[in-house]
Amino acid sequence: MKNLIAELQWRGMIQDITPGTEEQLLKEMTSGYVGFDPTADSLHIGSLIPIILLVHLQKFGHKPIALVGGATGMVGDPSFKSEERNMLSEETLAINIKGIQKQLEKFLDFNSSLQNSAEIVNNYDWFKNISFLDFIRDTGKHITVNYMMSKDSVKKRLEGNNGMSFTEFSYQLIQGYDFFWLNKNKNVKLQMGGSDQWGNIVTGTELIRRKSGSSAFAFTCPLLKKADGGKFGKTEKGNVWLDAEKTSPYHFYQFWVNASDEDAESWIKIFTFLGKAEIETLITEQKNDASKRILQKKLAAEVTKFVHGEAGLKQALDTTEQLFQSQNKSVEELTIEELENIEGIVKCMVTGEADIITILVEGGIFTSKGEARKMILNGGLSVNRKKISDVNAIITRSEFLHGKYLLVQKGKKNFYLMETSNSL
Repeated sequence: MKNLIAELQWRGMIQDITPGTEEQLLKEMTSGYVGFDPTADSLHIGSLIPIILLVHLQKFGHKPIALVGGATGMVGDPSFKSEERNMLSEETLAINIKGIQKQLEKFLDFNSSLQNSAEIVNNYDWFKNISFLDFIRDTGKHITVNYMMSKDSVKKRLEGNNGMSFTEFSYQLIQGYDFFWLNKNKNVKLQMGGSDQWGNIVTGTELIRRKSGSSAFAFTCPLLKKADGGKFGKTEKGNVWLDAEKTSPYHFYQFWVNASDEDAESWIKIFTFLGKAEIETLITEQKNDASKRILQKKLAAEVTKFVHGEAGLKQALDTTEQLFQSQNKSVEELTIEELENIEGIVKCMVTGEADIITILVEGGIFTSKGEARKMILNGGLSVNRKKISDVNAIITRSEFLHGKYLLVQKGKKNFYLMETSNSL
């Protein structure tokens, strides 16, 4: 077997690891799993790391299992959360689980003829038939309250103002039982996850040891933060989703291409499957001329292709070319079809000729005239790729492309296609 742990270590994807994990993975084909929390009907880029762990696991000859938490989703993982999450209904969970399963099938090989074919499981399937009394008698007795309270994630909540409900406190025991059930019924010997999951994961290895005397293994990845301290995966508009309907391929691509040099250097190791030699060459080229943003462009292209395919990448690149001052075509040369088909752009209606402030507020680009005026004075607004510096500027009939459209840019990355309801 090839050394999966060594591969993940040079990529910066190992934080905690139980003794014997590397030896187990070198010894034989091993089934390993990651849990996905069905809080929405799409995964976001924070879920890319566990997905990539499963892909690496399969590439190295092991069997990947994705657990979708139909049961645990009803409870909510308290790990390092400041307050309890709202409970989800069974109907909402069912919709979310279906959406997540559809996404996971894009990344893993589920060909049943493979010895290490991927598999999706839902922990509701085994929890729905277990009574509360059976669970606390057969499972709860094996893990002490002292053991559960020693976990950092629990300590932080207990020290906070909101405390922790029994529902949340039971979560690590429920997740631990998932590992025990999978070990017993599917010979799963490995669990992977983010470093915030370490306490829950080792509860599972401990439960397996105490209930069945078997050995189980685990490792976690570091939790990502941006170099500037910001939260990974968050933008001004919220989460960056894997669903193209929620985050377009263009906006997805833009998230990665706008990474800092420092982030791009670490992210290209984690989020792509490029080899070590190629990545080192790219890093050297970047350091020789950072202005070319070689790392960011390669990172954005590889991750967009992984999530949205070749067609999604082409769409993102075409939109980027159209919006960011194509050298081959001026904005006046864009056809009506090209303007209307620019992907990932916000579309809005305006009445027609007016002063720039009125048009911006009428179209909903700004909520107030003061906000629009401030953006113009700070040099952050362009119309048809021309910077607007005069807050009293009048947008005349001649400036509407094809007599109908204005291409407005707010800040660096926000684009709007304004269409007049009255053809001029």
